[in-house]
Amino acid sequence: MKYFSIETGLKWRKGNLEDATVLQAERLQDHIRQAGKAPFYKELLHKVGCRPEDIKSVNDIRHLPFTFRKDLDDQQSAFQAVSDEHVADIALTSGTTGNSVQVPYTKRDLERLAFNEAMAFLGTGASPSDRYLLCVTIDRCFIAGLAYYSGLVKLGAAVIRSGPGQPARQWELIRQLKPNGIVGVPSFLMKMAKWGTDHGLDPAKANIRSLVTVGEPVRKPDHSLTPLARDLCDAWDAPVFSSYGATEFETAFCECSAQQGGHVHPELMLTEIVDDAGNVLPDGEPGEVVVTPLGVEGFPLVRFRTGDIARLHAGHCSCGWQTPRLGAIEGRLAQRLKYKGTTLYPEMIFHVLQEIKSVETCYVEVRSAADQTDEVRVVVGSDAAVDTKEITDFLQARLRVCPEVHVKDKSSVIQIMEVAGGRKLKRFFDLREER
Repeated sequence: MKYFSIETGLKWRKGNLEDATVLQAERLQDHIRQAGKAPFYKELLHKVGCRPEDIKSVNDIRHLPFTFRKDLDDQQSAFQAVSDEHVADIALTSGTTGNSVQVPYTKRDLERLAFNEAMAFLGTGASPSDRYLLCVTIDRCFIAGLAYYSGLVKLGAAVIRSGPGQPARQWELIRQLKPNGIVGVPSFLMKMAKWGTDHGLDPAKANIRSLVTVGEPVRKPDHSLTPLARDLCDAWDAPVFSSYGATEFETAFCECSAQQGGHVHPELMLTEIVDDAGNVLPDGEPGEVVVTPLGVEGFPLVRFRTGDIARLHAGHCSCGWQTPRLGAIEGRLAQRLKYKGTTLYPEMIFHVLQEIKSVETCYVEVRSAADQTDEVRVVVGSDAAVDTKEITDFLQARLRVCPEVHVKDKSSVIQIMEVAGGRKLKRFFDLREER
């Protein structure tokens, strides 16, 4: 299919953006037509009086209503736009912000997914001669592992499907199969590096030339590395490339060699940044990420408000691609905190704590205060000696405010995060009362 050709994809990214905009409008019209086959959008489009032929440009999308996470939670079956016989794969969302949502992928959706990831890996500098160790799960109804695998195969690279966990096994595969790239969660890749060092293996000499990360932030809003990511780069002597996506919008953003945000795939996605009232913000302004994944058959979404906060960056990228870039995820809208006159996101706290070596793990709790603000409590886990005052002073210096800090042993903190988190370690506990 021409839309899923790497050769055509490179032309879109290096060619005339005005031509790409015309093609995007055509794709958007097709997408609205497909979305109208889903009961949810059939009713919604009828209510607002929108027909596919009314879409003349990409800007016309701003006349359409938003789709909210609650819509998916309450009516997930109403978003399926194909009959069950055309469903090739059923994925489940992680359930980080609620119950898992079933997302049906058609065969064409899976081809689209592979193309997305192939272009993403190509942007990092990957080539058919590369060999990647895949340290994320490809089963359990997760889509990320399948996406990375399919993308690398489409690119022509070799994949070592190791899965997560067991650093000893990962190092044995590195010794035997000699990958030059790794895909994984940053904290686990750091754990791998430490295991290697503790057992006389130098990660910097493992010939790993690329670390593609998922699940945890490795960049700050100014594109600089987080403390964890700096340690990761130093340990493996390799660059880190951040990727961001979600099961429900079937598309991901990945950094290129310039590492100045994740490129938006123009034939696969329209991306907007909006304020709390839904107004589209200018480039470089932080706001909620809104996505319209083009060309999806099974579970098409229109103007889906992700709840994630980031910035969109337009203009020429030094890698040579002309497409906009999505900056680092700065926090989640639902997790925004109002504390002592300051607006915070838990990620801001986590980034600061990563700079303190004695902090081995942590989570944040928030409760409602009597004055309608938030009471914030940071729980730190460590088996080493921890100076609580050092932590509070450091938080005060970096954030201008200092939440309450409690220190516990590492294992008990991790146990709480594991039990509450399900598929992922839970790092934010929202105990606020409904206001």
